[in-house]
Amino acid sequence: MDWGTYGAFVAFVSIIILIPGPDVAVTIKNTLVGGRRQGAAAIVGIAIASLVQSTAAATGLSVLVTRAEPVFLAIKWVGAAYLCYLAFQALRSAWRGDVATSSDAAGGRPSVMTGMRQGFLCNITNPKIIAFYLAVLPQFLGSDPTPAGAALYAVSLPVFGSLYLMVLVTGVDRARAVFARRRVRRVMDSITGIALLGFGARLVAE
Repeated sequence: MDWGTYGAFVAFVSIIILIPGPDVAVTIKNTLVGGRRQGAAAIVGIAIASLVQSTAAATGLSVLVTRAEPVFLAIKWVGAAYLCYLAFQALRSAWRGDVATSSDAAGGRPSVMTGMRQGFLCNITNPKIIAFYLAVLPQFLGSDPTPAGAALYAVSLPVFGSLYLMVLVTGVDRARAVFARRRVRRVMDSITGIALLGFGARLVAE
């Protein structure tokens, strides 16, 4: 395995994960609602979905999905619909002025499951991630990658992405006293909802 090539991949990934996307919006949304615990749960869901997609790309399975146009389009429309659904939830909270906290959840467990579910579905139904893996991984893996090398590349983006999102969750959670203010929370819910709606519309348009 060429560690210089892997270093270039890590540098590339470090830039990519800083670009805001649906995963960031969903993570912030869950942290605002359920605190660090629910935000972390969303990250776990995102990481699992991302690992599934990166593994599929590294083993060539994603090629079959992209070549089966009806399947690819179905994933695309389901993903867009789910993002719009999450956007509706956030915008409805902004309109009503809801300021839910983790203590409002029934015992914590439902909020954790909600975070994991939303994180997983947001990532797994985003065909742009499949396309990204198919476009990028072969450039670094080469034509005849070793199983260990393919595995390392497959887990790298989910791991680095999770670390970045965890930093984000920690920052948002520490500022929850500010975000708990009704006016601030309504603004944040509005921004999150509009962002999710924009990501959904963009997914449909592309």
